[in-house]
Amino acid sequence: MQKKALITGLTGQDGSYLAELLVEKGYQVFGLVRRSSSGNLDRINHLADKVEILSGDLLDQSSLMDVITESSPDEIYNLASQSYVPLSWTQPALTAEYTALGVSRLLESIRRCKPDARFYQASSSEVFGQPDESPQTEQTAFRPRNPYGVAKAYAHWMTINYRQKYGLYSCCGITYTHESPRRGTEFVFRKITHAAAMIKLGMSQDLKLGNLDARRDWCYAKDAVHAMWFMLQQDKPDDFIIASGETHSVRELVECAFRCVGLNWEDYVSVDPSFYRPDETVQLVGSIDKIRKQLNWQPQYSFEELVELMVDHDLKRLSEK
Repeated sequence: MQKKALITGLTGQDGSYLAELLVEKGYQVFGLVRRSSSGNLDRINHLADKVEILSGDLLDQSSLMDVITESSPDEIYNLASQSYVPLSWTQPALTAEYTALGVSRLLESIRRCKPDARFYQASSSEVFGQPDESPQTEQTAFRPRNPYGVAKAYAHWMTINYRQKYGLYSCCGITYTHESPRRGTEFVFRKITHAAAMIKLGMSQDLKLGNLDARRDWCYAKDAVHAMWFMLQQDKPDDFIIASGETHSVRELVECAFRCVGLNWEDYVSVDPSFYRPDETVQLVGSIDKIRKQLNWQPQYSFEELVELMVDHDLKRLSEK
């Protein structure tokens, strides 16, 4: 019998890639979309005839119950949130409503309307904040340092509590930074690949960045959504870190992106101290030992392959304008 899946955050980077994966696997896919987001379907236009859009909102309990009742999904993936960290400081209450309390509403809707559904909650490495160890594991203590991380920590523990209290198949994937050509240019990885392509094509002359020595654990969004799917195929629900397991500096990213377009990055890149984040004494890097051993998952794309893929995409897209 055909499996059914419901994805919140369908119009985002992860939602669009997950929808593609599930359609390929023969699922009937439903996407929960806020009415205000219904005009922002660019990432899923190519799936328009393969995904059924349902109107609902994480702020509205009754709409979530209606959508779950209507779609009767076997699997539910919650990828929706206010996920831009700087915005969480200017809109902390809204971030909490969507990213934290929205998950409570969704879990309660599942409990009442479809308790046998398998639930995936998109957790985030931001829950670790300033961790006391590196790399981080699934046992590392949470110390979030921004409203987004605090909201994600609440959602993470609510997901575990519903699993323990009600026996729901609910699990969390603690994803580290993951990128793709569908990522917004406000995020540093895409900002750099896009700028390198712009400069190569003579459409820009310079790029301003913050701390070039800052290091991140970056992987490809397509790899990440495969891990999400794997998690819901196991006999028992469990929580896993989804990451590359290695870090690279912003400087390495810049060097690699400009090398892809045959330019010397030092001729175009300058440092703007206003872009600096607070000091990060312990690196955010995820240990993927558990997910590799238990799910046999690891990233298929290397750091260099991801940079090249994104630069090539930006060159092609900009050239067509």
